[in-house]
Amino acid sequence: MRSTNTKLCARIKRKKRIRKTLVGTPERPRLCVSRSSNEIYAQIIDDSTGRTLVSASSIEPEIRTQKNSRNKVQVAVFIGKRIAEKAIQAGIKKVVFDRNGFLYHGRIKALSDGAREIGLDF
Repeated sequence: MRSTNTKLCARIKRKKRIRKTLVGTPERPRLCVSRSSNEIYAQIIDDSTGRTLVSASSIEPEIRTQKNSRNKVQVAVFIGKRIAEKAIQAGIKKVVFDRNGFLYHGRIKALSDGAREIGLDF
């Protein structure tokens, strides 16, 4: 018997469907968000060159020290603010949001709200 993880399969189907049309350009790179059960990661990617321009995650040492006193949603908001600050310092104001097949609620929504709060436009 073969077992399949239906949640994972559904996420991958959503991811493929989204990525058909979503492309990061030098003028408007792609903000890709990924999460695991404990961590959250964000990257700003220029798909024309295949380079990661800016990244932030909850496994960075300065964030890991503060993580114990916060819940996962608060950490996601902090990561969103952090990625937006780094992007603005790098001269990036506008991005395309790639939720990577994850549903737009909870930590994914919190991260995007944090990035918008600092001034990132998407």
